Amino acid sequence: MGTFFFRNRPELELLIRLLGQKGHGSMLDITVLACSKGAEVYSISYAIRCSRPDLRVRLHALDIDTDILEFAEAGVYSLKATNGSQGFNSIGSLDNMAAKTFRDQKTSIFERMSPKEIEAMFDSEGELVKVKPCFGEGIVWQVGDARDPKLVNVVGVQDIVFANRFLCHMPPQEAEACLLNLARLVKPGGYVFVTGVDLSIRSKVARELGWRPVTELVEEIHEGDSSLRRGWPLEYWGLEPFNQGRSDSKVRYASVFQCGVF
Repeated sequence: MGTFFFRNRPELELLIRLLGQKGHGSMLDITVLACSKGAEVYSISYAIRCSRPDLRVRLHALDIDTDILEFAEAGVYSLKATNGSQGFNSIGSLDNMAAKTFRDQKTSIFERMSPKEIEAMFDSEGELVKVKPCFGEGIVWQVGDARDPKLVNVVGVQDIVFANRFLCHMPPQEAEACLLNLARLVKPGGYVFVTGVDLSIRSKVARELGWRPVTELVEEIHEGDSSLRRGWPLEYWGLEPFNQGRSDSKVRYASVFQCGVF
């Protein structure tokens, strides 16, 4: 399935709209679970820094894989999957970075970015690029498991939790238990972003916990990740087409929910 910078643009657009509720200079606590290579984390940071530079952002990025977490924290990526030299430069080994950048990728991690966006987010040196310091500021990289019942003691309660594109890899019962567990991380009135999960499981948990679906941009976000839509119906992580005619469409197709508001 891979990962991408700016993977779902409508999702980022909704994030910025929700931040309109935050007062000037407010503290914003965000956790990104299963952060993988860091593309989602840096995309979120970039979107916030560019639209709300006044906010004081504390962003926790968690993954269970220590090696991939270290790679993400370094913020150095290769623009090309292969290159003709075995050389080094000041920000790393070309071949090593290419291998790590394109691990589990069929296409480029940058394919959803424009050249101007790449220039704005990264400092470049040949075939390697490094995330600019301003977009890494305030990010705390931690080894962590979304299934851990003590996770809330590690990161604290959050304004926004991103739990995207990893629950689909778990058996249904485990995915449901994990989703119930991570709900404890969200402050009353806060938001959870959750895609890449069985829609019936997500709907069930949302109803049980009284989550309020955010219906703004709901169809755009549902259709916003082309790779998930292309996987339907042959891949286990594929996403079914949006069906507005369903009686439960508002809950079933919402990817963002407000928690603890009754």
